[in-house]
Amino acid sequence: MLRALMFILPLALVIYSLIDCLNTPEDEVKHLPKVVWVIIILLFWIVGPIVWFAAGKLRRPPAGGRTPSEWHRNHRHEWVAPDDNPEFLRSLKEENKKDEALLKDWEADLRRREEELKRREQEHPRGEKDTEN
Repeated sequence: MLRALMFILPLALVIYSLIDCLNTPEDEVKHLPKVVWVIIILLFWIVGPIVWFAAGKLRRPPAGGRTPSEWHRNHRHEWVAPDDNPEFLRSLKEENKKDEALLKDWEADLRRREEELKRREQEHPRGEKDTEN
């Protein structure tokens, strides 16, 4: 069992790093072209994948500035949640104003129609029949 594990773990590491390398966009690959990284990963079984993970790929800091670097905390470009984005909040307020205006228009139209129905009922009560002969 230990012999199989000694073969399976490096193989899994090579497969995972190869897939990671192939899925990485070309502009995020560091130091060497992507084709060279694939060759290194395949030729140098244990060292190749470790070097790929350590130096071959551009690593982005996590969103929200959770890195120890003060510069990263002050210069983040990604919003963690929609309610952190002032433009999103502004668009919500604008939509809310539009919805309120539409609701007021509907309420005014409903009041006008109700008043018109009341006026018609007062002019022609339901019990009366027109007798104009």
